[in-house]
Order: sequence, then C-alpha cells, then structure tokens
Amino acid sequence: MVPDTLSNSAPTLPPAKAQRRHPPGPKGLPLVGSLPQLGRDVLAFFEECSTYGDVAAFRLGAWNCVLLNHPDLAEYVLVKNHRNFVKHRFFWRHVTAIFGKGLLTSEGEFWQRQRRLAAPAFSPSRLSRYGEIMVQYADNMVRRWEPGKAIDVHREVMDLTLRIAAKTLFDADTPEHVAEIHDGFEDILLEISARFRRPFRIPDVIPTPGNLRYRRGLAKIDNLVARIIEDRQRSPGDRGDLLSTLMAARDESGLPMSHKQVRDEAVTLLLAGHETTALTLSWTWHLLGKSPEADRRLVQEVEEVLKGRLPTPDDLPNLSWTEQVVNEALRLFPPAYAIGREAVTDCEVGGYAITAGTTVFITPWVTHRDPRWFDDPLAFKPERWSDDLARRLPRFAFLPFGGGPRICIGNRFALMEAVLILATVAQRYRLETRDRTGVEPFASITLRPKEGIWAEPVPR
Repeated sequence: MVPDTLSNSAPTLPPAKAQRRHPPGPKGLPLVGSLPQLGRDVLAFFEECSTYGDVAAFRLGAWNCVLLNHPDLAEYVLVKNHRNFVKHRFFWRHVTAIFGKGLLTSEGEFWQRQRRLAAPAFSPSRLSRYGEIMVQYADNMVRRWEPGKAIDVHREVMDLTLRIAAKTLFDADTPEHVAEIHDGFEDILLEISARFRRPFRIPDVIPTPGNLRYRRGLAKIDNLVARIIEDRQRSPGDRGDLLSTLMAARDESGLPMSHKQVRDEAVTLLLAGHETTALTLSWTWHLLGKSPEADRRLVQEVEEVLKGRLPTPDDLPNLSWTEQVVNEALRLFPPAYAIGREAVTDCEVGGYAITAGTTVFITPWVTHRDPRWFDDPLAFKPERWSDDLARRLPRFAFLPFGGGPRICIGNRFALMEAVLILATVAQRYRLETRDRTGVEPFASITLRPKEGIWAEPVPR
C-alpha cells in the first residue's frame, strides 16, 4: 500500500559518521568492477544493487558509482541539490556525437538558455496541432493492417512515431526521409548498445566495424537534417512544426540559435522523442494482450467517449482509463529505465559521503517495482491510478520522464501521443499477442522488447 508518510525514509547519519561510512554494494572484480554483471543483464544488476539498501555503491571500471533507491534521495539529486549533479560522463560520452550540445547533454546556463528557447515548441496550441497529426497517422496505420496477419507491433509503432516526429518536427513526411532516419538510427543504436557494455572506450576514429556502422548512421541523419535546415533557411516561415519554432527563437539579446545548435536540438527531439512513445505503446499492447479485462474497459471507454469518431486532443480529459493504462505501462516498463548524474563536489546523500566525480544512478525500473510504494508491484493493474494515486505517492516514486528542472521537455507531447494512438487503434482492433508468457526487455539507451512484440490484429 502507499504510505501516508514516508516511514520507510532513507537512513541519515551525523556528518562525522557519514564521512567514515561507505555505502554497501557488490564488490565486483579487479580493474573492471561490476561491468561484466552490468553487461550480462543491466536490469538484474540494478535489482541486485537495490537489495543492499537505499544507497548501494559499485564500480564500473575506473568509475565509482552509487544507486539511489528511495524517492527522497532522487528528489535530493534531481531537485534540492540539482546544481551539484550534472549529466554523467560514463554513459553520455557515447552519445555526444549524435546529440551534440542538445537538451539531453548540455549543462548550466547554456542548457537553461536552450530550454527557454525550445519551450514554445511545446505550447498548448502547438500540442493541439500535433495531436491532429498523431491521430491522422495512426488511423492510416491501422487501415493498412490485415486482420489475422501477424505484425511486429513494436516495429509498426516505431515507424508510426518516427513518421509523426518527422512531420511535427520537420514538416517532412516523404517515405525517403523516414527511411533515412530509421536506418541511421538503427546503425547508431546497435553500436551504442555494445559501447555501454565495454570496459574501455574505443575512439570513433578507429575503424572498427562497430565504429564504421556508427559513423555511417550518424552521417545519414546529419546529411538529412542539414538538407532540411538549409531548405528552410531558403524559405523561412512558420510551417507549424518544431523546426519553425527553433529557428524563430531568440534569446534575451535577440540572438537566434546557431545552425549547429538548431541541428543538435532537432536531432535530440527527433530521436529521443519518437522512441519513447513507441516503446510505451509497445509495452502497453504487450500488457493488454495478457489482460482481457483491462482491454475490455479500454474499448468500453473509447466507445462511450468517441462514439465512433476519431479522437482529438479535446477528448483527453475524458479518456481517463486509457491514460491509466498508459501510466501503468510506463510504471512497469519505463523507456528511460535509469537516470544518471555525476557529483560535481563532495556531498552527503542518505547519510553516506559521496565524493566528487561519483556517478549517481536513479532507476525507475527498480523504484516503480518497489512494494513500499506500489501494492502488488509486478502486476499490471491500471486501476491503481484511479483515486488520485499520483498525488498520494511520494513525489519521485513515479518518474518515467525524470524530474526536477531537467524533466523531459516533451513529456506532455509523449503522453498525449500515447493516449491518442492507443484510443485510435482500440476503435478498430484488439491486438492478440502471440507470446503470453512474456517478452524479454533489452536495456540499451532505452528499454526495448528484445525480439519485438508479435500480435494479430483482430477486428472489434
């Protein structure tokens, strides 16, 4: 059950004791630390670390790390002392070539400036326009499906959200553009997955097969984005997309973003934005395939609210069960399964001394499955989100989009997209999943279904 007060609060120690205490945790191996365990199964490793308590220490090669397993400690890092915790180098060093100095990777005053400049792209009026595109594209997708013919739901929805992202970000909807982005992203993702599990870094300039694939994928995306931006510069104006907003943005001095910065923000929003929603929906349909009652209630709500028409953003307040289904999928399978920060200066967290340079992990995968905060935590129970659960939970017990000043700027975009697409598909089809025993999650940059999610569309 959800406690009214945090009786399970993290331990605190006097400062003198904190300086002498080192957090418990797995010992690891000489030189490489716990990297082999992390490489074998990231999620299982974080689960094991959580058994040591609310603060667990471990090493990844030469990097000292701690896992924080309590909402209060997450709030301390992400909100109360957020200036002392920056994006950690251990993982983000692998992706700076893709995202550059976009919102995911930048820091300090520069990040604050970029956040302010990008915020108008997610205004209510813009989101409403994007919502219409989401529904239109989702309806086109289900019209192409053939009843009874098995599909990889994950691949279908990845393609869908990429098309939506290309349209809402670049006003680009040609198949060639989408295919170019998809192929480039897959090349990049394969190499980054390998890099996360490697005990040492191989510079990009060394022509290993993985680096060549990585550079090939990066070139595809860079070339496409450069062409689109150059075309837009020749024909400026507001096309109702995110790129228009980024290019029109001006800071307090009246200066626009540089060409390089527009590229970095555009690529960040394109790649990070589309996959989050696709994964949320993939896991949602996987869970609904094993829960006929939850699916029945979904269809009932969609029929009562929409009465046969396509959904619009105005319907969102009335699609409460649909949103609860999405939230429960985000709880059990958060696309951003881990959040990492790096301590800038020595500090104390949870009664333990944390030295400067330590990488701090907060793992929604673990926190969302903690019985202290969620009753029957491994069960798919969308109804748990009724009765205002989100407000009764500790503030950082549910953090699928992060939290604090650096909460995902596109969180409302992603949640709206997931609810509208789910309602659109539910009107036409029930997705009968083939594997009722489970789909293996694969923790890469995000939490993916390892072999996809196969299902047969069954007409309603």
